[in-house]
Amino acid sequence: MSGPASAADEVGSLHAHTVMLPPSAPVPTLSELQADTAGQALASLAQPAGTPTTPLEVVGPAAGYGTKTTIPAAVPDSRRTAALKSVASPAAVTYPEPARTMSLDECKRNMGGSAHVYIKSRFAVCTAIKVTTIWTKRTSPVGTSTYTVYIRGTVPKETDRTMFFDYDVVDFTQIGSTGVAGLKIGLKGVLAQDWPAAAKPVISKALPVTKTWPQMKASPHYTQTVRYAPGQGTGAGAADVVFAVYQPEITSTLPAGWVGNSPQTGKPFMFAPRWDSATYLRNSTGAGNPANRGGAAFSTLATLEYSSQPGAPEQAVAQHIKKAFADPKATKPLNALKNVPGDVVKEPLHRLYLDEGRRKRNRAVAVRECTRYWGQNYADGGKECDEFPFATTYEGSAAEEFDVHVEKKNYSVMPLDGVQNGAAGNLLSGFYTSNRMIDGQEDGFIVKIN
Repeated sequence: MSGPASAADEVGSLHAHTVMLPPSAPVPTLSELQADTAGQALASLAQPAGTPTTPLEVVGPAAGYGTKTTIPAAVPDSRRTAALKSVASPAAVTYPEPARTMSLDECKRNMGGSAHVYIKSRFAVCTAIKVTTIWTKRTSPVGTSTYTVYIRGTVPKETDRTMFFDYDVVDFTQIGSTGVAGLKIGLKGVLAQDWPAAAKPVISKALPVTKTWPQMKASPHYTQTVRYAPGQGTGAGAADVVFAVYQPEITSTLPAGWVGNSPQTGKPFMFAPRWDSATYLRNSTGAGNPANRGGAAFSTLATLEYSSQPGAPEQAVAQHIKKAFADPKATKPLNALKNVPGDVVKEPLHRLYLDEGRRKRNRAVAVRECTRYWGQNYADGGKECDEFPFATTYEGSAAEEFDVHVEKKNYSVMPLDGVQNGAAGNLLSGFYTSNRMIDGQEDGFIVKIN
């Protein structure tokens, strides 16, 4: 006849299993776990090896770090259509400044679907991870505990190279019997790689931090800053670019007496910060402070928004681009294999700034084709030859003359109202500047027509 369980028996029967999940992932209820004799509910929580941690939209050298997801990031709705209607002077239109702040509530709302990253702009990005522990006594689940860590990366000031990473540990829940009083939660931000490798960052000492569940619940917010001084980067045209990978790490450590996969470390989607002091972008001199020249941004594809709606100053250009995307074979010059780039993440456009001769050649080829199809008088009535992709991109009309691998005549030209064409050009120029678009293949953008 067996006697009562000893203290040693009790300790030996305490097991826990921790899983790291996307923030929107459902967690089985305690009753479901207790009824699941086959362990299928618990097995469904396991993350497969090679789980992506790199956003699809990352560009530059950081795009090759880790495993890239195939799921697009969550992005905000259009911010331009209403603002640009009924503009009195199309020539005076300016592109809206990108967002530089993000609240925790905004991050949480936009991380509710399948996307693991929310890209509000190139200066405001967030990601998150949910940490769930199943607590078991004598092979039977007796409790569950969950918390979620949200990390927001922002560049609040255009004239400050400092990048902020705000960590918030929230949504603490526990059901049944658990060991959360002694559970330790660790937060850490790692610069996993940078280019060039000799560049030296300045990182604040707010992290790493480790606290018990009750302590973290009482003090759930931490901010780490990262900054690279100018003069450490590379790139043509005095771009002075430093790329990096910033990888948050969340660690969960079981209390003494509990046996399981501990410590368990989860890695939310990484951030791809970038610093530059390009001479052709804002704050290139630091306003008298050379140590602060240039700026910071996240190395992700930007999105240029044009409106095809009535009243938009660039309406005609937007309609031209919309046609080039939807029915490229019907545009001029004729090409049965035409597939105009710029509308999807896998086929972005790249800014062409440094090679003025190539920009002029793009323009000359476009004008040549407008003349060929619409005659010498195509500009009558105040029209101009509009081309897409833009002459200020490497994918412009003359691309085939510079790259033998490019499809020939893979662009569209059309005579359009000169005033609207000028308004579209002003918007494009403002977009380049406000989004710190650098010249070359290590940056990129797509075009969205509303």
